[in-house]
Amino acid sequence: MLKGKKILIAISASIAAYKIPLLVRMLVKEGAEVQVIMTSATQQFVTSLTLATLSKRPVFTEFVNNELGEWNNHVELGLWADIMLIAPASAHTLSKCANGICNDLLSAVYLSAKCPVYFAPAMDLDMYKHPSTLLNISKLKSYGNTIIAPNSGELASGLVGEGRMAEPEEMLEVIQSFFEENQKLLGKNVLITAGPTQESIDPVRFISNHSTGKMGYAIANRFAQMGANVTLVSGPVANLQLENNVKLISVKSAQNMFEATEQYFIDSDIVVLAAAVADYTPKHVASTKIKKSEQTFNIELTKTIDIAKTLGNIKTTQFTVGFALETNNEKENALTKLTSKNLDMIILNSLQDTGAGFGHDTNKITIFNKNGTQIDFDLKSKKQVAVDIVDEICKHFA
Repeated sequence: MLKGKKILIAISASIAAYKIPLLVRMLVKEGAEVQVIMTSATQQFVTSLTLATLSKRPVFTEFVNNELGEWNNHVELGLWADIMLIAPASAHTLSKCANGICNDLLSAVYLSAKCPVYFAPAMDLDMYKHPSTLLNISKLKSYGNTIIAPNSGELASGLVGEGRMAEPEEMLEVIQSFFEENQKLLGKNVLITAGPTQESIDPVRFISNHSTGKMGYAIANRFAQMGANVTLVSGPVANLQLENNVKLISVKSAQNMFEATEQYFIDSDIVVLAAAVADYTPKHVASTKIKKSEQTFNIELTKTIDIAKTLGNIKTTQFTVGFALETNNEKENALTKLTSKNLDMIILNSLQDTGAGFGHDTNKITIFNKNGTQIDFDLKSKKQVAVDIVDEICKHFA
């Protein structure tokens, strides 16, 4: 199951670090490629030589290898991994990662990582239960990270209670489960639309909307992480990152988006229409820049093609998901779209919810299924919302 999987283990300074060599040995035995990084202080608990021998790779502790005069590129390390495990995660390390403090290689790699990140906390009972630690853990979860809960037992201080890092066998099982879970959609073809469209008025002006594409891109990345073959048809967006195995088709207008989506629709198993497509487009596009000569200016608009409805009318076995961004009668409007466009699922965002909708890094959604079920979610990061959406879709392919 783990053969060829790239696992990045980051070790912070804690007595629990003595457990990590055994975990590394077990991962390598399972066929995984294991790269270890650790803080300088961690070397007081476990040696680089031990971990390098077991992982069959050099261990990185600093940004620069002074002996070789080489830079240990934290960005490359973050991009290399399929999963990153920070274990043990001390209270200090949890605090830095939760609050964006970047003053060593471990914290820099964490901030650069594009893969799922797991934390295995290890500290004394009172430290683990302190409100600041619990707040930091809550923040990390809200960023889409996963916490491997510590066990209760005898601690290094002599106290007995929660804070004992999970055992190597338990962490191995978590990693195996991650890859098993993330193969559910292996071989499935997924088509996603994202971002706004731009409807030209003249060579320099256009009609558009406030969509940033963040939600659609997060969904595309999540599907890719779960083994799907992902094609993303995207309107113009700025500086959004994609998993390496996502095929990106860039378009501008609603007509461009329809044509690209229609091309890939037939071979798709799952279609998620997350783009904010313009409902209207100028009937005539001026060939030269329109001059500012009158007090008023009229543009005649004509309806664009309804992509979701058109595809809904021709679909066969595709599982289709739409989005509804509403300002009033939210549930009623969403359910109307669900049936009128022949969708299997619709995701409702309401502009009445603070922190949801366009321009935010967070979102609050309600999912309506064709079978009548309704699932409400709390405000979360769009990355975590994407996990929730894909998880719900996966239930239909169990």
